[in-house]
Amino acid sequence: MVESMSTSDSAAVAYTHAAEGHRQEAERLQAQLDRLGRARVVVAAILAVEVGELLVTHWLSVWLLPIPIVVLAVLSNVVGRVRGRHARAQLGVAFHESGLARVEERWQGQGEVGTQFLTEEHLYAADLDLFGNGSLFERLCEARTAVGQSTLAQWLLKPATPEVIRKRQEAVSDLRPRLGLRERLAGISGRIPAGIDTSKLEQWASEPSVLPQWGRLVVSALTILLSFALAATVFDLLPWWILSVIGAAQGIVVLVLMSRTNQVLKQIEARARDLLELTEILGSLERERFTATLLTDLQSQLNVGTILPSQQLRALVSLVDLLNARRNQFFFPISIVLMWGTQMAYRLEGWRTECGASIERWFRILGEFEALLSVAGFAFENDTDPFPEIVTGGVCCQAMALGHPLLPKTSCVRNDVHLEGTRLLIVSGSNMSGKSTMLRTVGINVVLALAGAPVRAQSMRLCPFAIGATLRIQDSLQAGKSRFYAEITRIQQIVALAAGPLPLLFLLDELLHGTNSHDRFVGAVAILQALLERGALGMVTTHDLALAGIAESIGAKAQNVHFADQLEGGKMAFDYRMQSGGVQHSNAVALMRAVGLPVD
Repeated sequence: MVESMSTSDSAAVAYTHAAEGHRQEAERLQAQLDRLGRARVVVAAILAVEVGELLVTHWLSVWLLPIPIVVLAVLSNVVGRVRGRHARAQLGVAFHESGLARVEERWQGQGEVGTQFLTEEHLYAADLDLFGNGSLFERLCEARTAVGQSTLAQWLLKPATPEVIRKRQEAVSDLRPRLGLRERLAGISGRIPAGIDTSKLEQWASEPSVLPQWGRLVVSALTILLSFALAATVFDLLPWWILSVIGAAQGIVVLVLMSRTNQVLKQIEARARDLLELTEILGSLERERFTATLLTDLQSQLNVGTILPSQQLRALVSLVDLLNARRNQFFFPISIVLMWGTQMAYRLEGWRTECGASIERWFRILGEFEALLSVAGFAFENDTDPFPEIVTGGVCCQAMALGHPLLPKTSCVRNDVHLEGTRLLIVSGSNMSGKSTMLRTVGINVVLALAGAPVRAQSMRLCPFAIGATLRIQDSLQAGKSRFYAEITRIQQIVALAAGPLPLLFLLDELLHGTNSHDRFVGAVAILQALLERGALGMVTTHDLALAGIAESIGAKAQNVHFADQLEGGKMAFDYRMQSGGVQHSNAVALMRAVGLPVD
């Protein structure tokens, strides 16, 4: 296992070497399991021969019979331990191969897509591909629990404050080289279902007590009395009717408490599944030594009191295991005498009274650790991507060599963006030239920056923003809304957002393209002036050459930029470089001719 890896080393090399090491370990352990399996067959055969000899000829001594039985028991124990190590080695291979797939741009369709966090009302989540197949969430998420996935999603959906962003950046820097920690946690969480939901367990833990206090003493007394009465009756020290009376009294108490007992037991039995693995994850986080302020603060919130959360949860696991012992056919008669279900209900109620108020905090902290580790994995795999500078003294968004983090690095074309003195960039260009991708590139990097993650750029400097975008506006047949109506409704929400506490970054694609040129020009000028007057800055795309004149109407705050294209050998060629000035021609007719349409 790799305990630490400098970010100057190649992530691909680190993942490849570690995966190969685990693969060799898995092969070695599989060979060992095969040998142990053959040994068990041989010992079982010897045991069968001994039993046959004893039954037929009585030549062998009966004292030899326990030897193969003991050997089989020892071999079974060894097989169990080797199987556990083999499973961990296989999980290690899977973890590092998954990391290598991300580094080699083969990650799409292999991770958590987070579509449960996507809503139509959000002003940029769908527009910037935050969730879904091939999304930013799928690229980032290594969280296994529902609370961890939700925490990461909320970081993408809502910008953090500058102080929180800087703390997350420091924490990610601390976690980035800890490949061993990420592997250990992945190995543990790989044994539980993806997206495991702890909310119902938290709900159970926070509910008030339902069992009456008098029942605890009565149940204990009746259990002791029935045990002594049973023993005394067996040895003819008590008549049977006294045992029957005590048993009847016990049955009455069980019936009186049954509904409340079931209320406690059914909830925990259904919700304690996979709790042991969560206990191991918390234990790993409790023991790890961190230096970043946010990580040590989270760890100190975990380690409140004399008993650690992992120990408290392990005690809960033990109680649930004891409760499940009543399902054993050999223990079942004894459990009736001991009033086992009722006894365990009181013990679980005691655990809930003592620790229940803390369990929500434990899992919330676990979720934040998972989100930070997801971002740290992204940072480890993209060690040349810097953290952005977060400023508070003005409104700006500046980036050098900005690229889209979901595009392959080898084909991603990078551009500079400067929004500060110039508060509006009007991006013109022909179809397929890269206008919309440029808006998504700016938006998704701003989302990463405000979540505390590195960005795909040479450098970036920005302030916290509220974000509004119109890149995926669609009509709705069910709601009876046209595409144009849906767009102006979204724009109204974005204009309203500009009056909020955070400065607004707006990314408007093909602004008002669903109406005629005159109304489009008049409406676009009015909307953009209103946004700029409210302190917003942003980018607007258009392939309508007439809209490039908006910059002249608005003045020095606006600037025209464009993406160019060339027709080479009957095919359109694009360099995806953003250049100064407005575009001078359209390629729509050329594209129609290129696909064979009869356009003169």
